[in-house]
Amino acid sequence: MRILVVLTYYRPHTSGLTIYAERLSKALVKRGHKVTVLTSHFRKDLPSEEYQDGVRIVRVPVLFQVSKGVIMPTFGFIANRLVLEHDVIQLHLPQFDAAGVALRGRAFNKPTVITYHCDVLLPPGIISWAANMGVRVMNNLAAVFTHRIVTYTRDYAENSMYLRRYLHKLEVIPPPVDLPIVLPETVITFQNEHNPGQKCPVIGMAARFASEKGVEVLLDALPKVFETYPSAMVQFAGPFRNILGEEHYFERLYPRIREYENEGRWKFMGVLNPEEMARFYPNIDVLVLPSLNSTEAFGLVQIEAMLNGVPSIASNLPGVRQPVLEHKMGEIIPIGDSAALADKLIKVLSNPQDYRCDPAPIAKRYLPEIIAAEYEKLFNEMLRGKG
Repeated sequence: MRILVVLTYYRPHTSGLTIYAERLSKALVKRGHKVTVLTSHFRKDLPSEEYQDGVRIVRVPVLFQVSKGVIMPTFGFIANRLVLEHDVIQLHLPQFDAAGVALRGRAFNKPTVITYHCDVLLPPGIISWAANMGVRVMNNLAAVFTHRIVTYTRDYAENSMYLRRYLHKLEVIPPPVDLPIVLPETVITFQNEHNPGQKCPVIGMAARFASEKGVEVLLDALPKVFETYPSAMVQFAGPFRNILGEEHYFERLYPRIREYENEGRWKFMGVLNPEEMARFYPNIDVLVLPSLNSTEAFGLVQIEAMLNGVPSIASNLPGVRQPVLEHKMGEIIPIGDSAALADKLIKVLSNPQDYRCDPAPIAKRYLPEIIAAEYEKLFNEMLRGKG
């Protein structure tokens, strides 16, 4: 099967969406399919076309950026050619260009699937507002033209302003989650590098430093946590400086974080590769996901932490709460409630034995090969009903 995957940003860009697309694309290649990723040429040092792990990547030139989006004048021409060359189309949303590709799928009789990751809410500003409205219009047109829509959980779909209009097209497929196997001694080396001496309680957060992630909720919770655990520290894994649209957010919070950095209570880990993330999780005691809105739909990092025996404390958001509810490894807090987060952190750190479970069934449920097989089944059903 020839599968065309379309999304605005692909690796090496780091986000839950791009990691999902990369894992699924590689797994589909392993199952014998030919996968082409159509994406933006968002960095000039990247080649226009290349193969990575058997996945063909085609990058379209970017004329300029609008907030977090990109304008690509030649996108339509390249999309025409690639749609005709492939059997099925998978669109990752949110994405401004998805509607045009979905329309081509209809016009050329190519089964088209949307994988909807989250709602989009751009930072304040006239340009961002216009871009936000544009993306919403195009996303809705894409939903009208597409044949099926995949999302992570029914919980999120039924509470999404976007998805609940299209429940008749909905398919629920969990996200692919996979971490490389690393040697135990490298995990110890990682600990000695980032938490030397006597191991102190480590609160982990793995995310972009963005306003929707609720970093300030964690900051407001820390004073109470430090009263009980004076030696505790936060390790923040992910990009944190010069994030498009989030510069002012970082500038506003950084003075408080800098104090904790100087005290050795906060450490920015930067962007970690998959092997480094596999060493990061065993060295934290709890993961926090204090997200604030529907731009977070699940939180892949929760499953990655649970595979390493690490519980999660997550906001009571549709979809985001599901890993904790389903796997019973963690706690849920009201959205934006710092006091509740502090109490739950103290509870989890004080009673780690209450949150242990066998990670094997969790790992099996989210294996990229299993998720790829579910997509393959959906694609085949659509191909059999084509026309």
